[in-house]
Amino acid sequence: MDAFLAARVLTTGGDWADSIGHAMGMQAAADDVVRAVVQQARQSGATWQVIGDALGVTRQAAFQRYGKPIDPRTGEPMNTTPLPGAAELAASVIDALASGQWTQVTEQFDPSMRDGLSEDALAAAWAQIVGLAGAFEGRGEPEIVRAGDLTITNTPLALEAGDYTVRIAFRDDRTIAGLHILERQTP
Repeated sequence: MDAFLAARVLTTGGDWADSIGHAMGMQAAADDVVRAVVQQARQSGATWQVIGDALGVTRQAAFQRYGKPIDPRTGEPMNTTPLPGAAELAASVIDALASGQWTQVTEQFDPSMRDGLSEDALAAAWAQIVGLAGAFEGRGEPEIVRAGDLTITNTPLALEAGDYTVRIAFRDDRTIAGLHILERQTP
């Protein structure tokens, strides 16, 4: 079967762009088939655990990729598309924290965050993290998910003597609804 599928896209004429385009089309079609089978499995009563096991991922990962969560407030399907540019937003917040630009961070807070976390408290929290694990060394690529009305970014953070995750919740207006610095759990 693999040879049959490969024969449809491999070329001897050197037109690799055309072959790659055909292969991408086949991949998209295969993704559509998997999505349809997952939807049929759910309609037939299969659990997300069974589907995740079949896909080789956790039930949560299967749900996040193929599920259609319903908003309990409205009964309508939820928006599952993360905020565009969330990775860049998270990077700018982390870079501002690392360089002590507390005002730049707190200016991005939504009203609830502003009421709950002052510049001084933010600076003290960052100082506590640095006191535990040393100076900032760098950040990794964030994982980004949509959860209800928020886009959540989880960005790996490397300090001299410890690894953390910076979790930032962004509203659709690009304000910060939550900011947490968590010790990174190793599997």
